[in-house]
Amino acid sequence: MLETLQTGVRRGTSVNSNPAQAAAELRANLDQPGIELAIFFCSPSYDLPALGAALAKEFKGTRLIGCTTAGEITPMGYLDGSLTGISLASTDFCVATRLIENLDQFELASAEDTTNALRTELDQRNVPVDKDNTFGFLLVDGLSRKEEPLVSLLHRNMGSVYLFGGSAADGLKFENSSIYYEGKFHDAAAIFSLIQTSLPFRVFKTQHFEDTDRKMVVTAADAEARIVSEINGRPAVEEYAAVVGVEVNELTPTIFATHPVVVKLGGEIFIRSILQVDENQDLAFACAIDEGIVLTVANRKDMVKNLRDMFDDLRNDLGEIDLVIGCDCAFRMIEMDQTGLREEIGSILAENNVVGFSTYGEQFNAMHINQTLTGVAIGKKRTGDG
Repeated sequence: MLETLQTGVRRGTSVNSNPAQAAAELRANLDQPGIELAIFFCSPSYDLPALGAALAKEFKGTRLIGCTTAGEITPMGYLDGSLTGISLASTDFCVATRLIENLDQFELASAEDTTNALRTELDQRNVPVDKDNTFGFLLVDGLSRKEEPLVSLLHRNMGSVYLFGGSAADGLKFENSSIYYEGKFHDAAAIFSLIQTSLPFRVFKTQHFEDTDRKMVVTAADAEARIVSEINGRPAVEEYAAVVGVEVNELTPTIFATHPVVVKLGGEIFIRSILQVDENQDLAFACAIDEGIVLTVANRKDMVKNLRDMFDDLRNDLGEIDLVIGCDCAFRMIEMDQTGLREEIGSILAENNVVGFSTYGEQFNAMHINQTLTGVAIGKKRTGDG
C-alpha cells in the first residue's frame, strides 16, 4: 500500500509474512527523496533476525528505527502480523537519534549526556531547539521495567520540549520485546529521538476514564518489581476485587482493562494498569507503584466519543492533519475486543492518518503510564510557511 501526502511524509504497510518481501514492500511504500528518518512497527510473529537483516539491506544509507508490537496501527486501521511505518523527509524535518543501552545503569549524568548531544546536533544543523519546533520521541523495551527512571531523567533535561513514546511489546506474550537501531534488534535498550519540524504539531495524550470516590491506599509494594501485595491493610487481590465488586476468581485481563486504577497529579489523572494476579497472589502492575500512593478505581467513558473529540480539537488547533504517530496501550485493545469496538476505532485512527503500535506502556513528558494513547499530530504547511 502506497500513499503520498502533501508534505515530506510517507506512510506504508506490508501484510506479507516473508521478512524479505515485507521489508522490500515497506521500502517501496516509504521511498521519497532525502529521507531524514524512517520509523517502523512490526509484529513479533516475524523472524526478527531475518527481518532485521532485510530492513538493513532495503534501507541502507537511511536512518531507520523501530520496535516490536502488540498490534500495529496502519493506514488501514488495526492489524496483527504486519509491518507498518513512516518516513520523514529533510525538507520538513531534522532529526537526531541515540541508542540507550544498559538501562539499569541509566542515571542523571547519562540523561544529560544524551539530551545535550541531541540538542547540539540539531543546533548545529538547524535552528536552536525549543518547544515550538521540536518534540522528543522515545521507544523502549517494554519488558525492561526501566521506563520510569528513563523517561523522568530524559524529560528533566528537556526543558519545555514535550516528549512522548511507547514501550515495545511482543503480542501479549510478555517474553521478549525488542527495539531496532542501526541494522539490528536490541533488548533492554531504548531509542531517544529529537524531531525538529517547520510544520505545526502537537504532542498529546488521551484516555477515556474519569476518577471516582472509590479510593485505595497501597500499604505494601515492591516498586521496582511493580508488585502490590497489600491495599488498605488487606491482601491486594482481595481488596481490589472487593472495591471493583467481583470475586477474586473473576479477576481477568478484561476486568483489569475495564476497571483500571489511576493516580492524580497536578489535577490530571494517569492510569496505572494491572497486568495480572501473579503466582504469589499479588497484583502485578505495568507501572511502578510505591507504598503510600492513593489509587482510585476509574469509571469508563465513551472511547469513540473521546477519540472523535480529541481529533476535532487537534484539527481546530493544527488544521488538516497529515500524520499522527500513535502509541496506544495494549489494554485499550483488550477493551476494544471486549466491547466490539476495534474496527470502529481503527477506522477513526485511519481517517486521522495515525500510524503506530499497541504498546506495553506509554510515555508522556516525565510520566510512564498505561491504558492511554500518546502521540504527536503533525499538520500541513500553513499559508506563508517556507
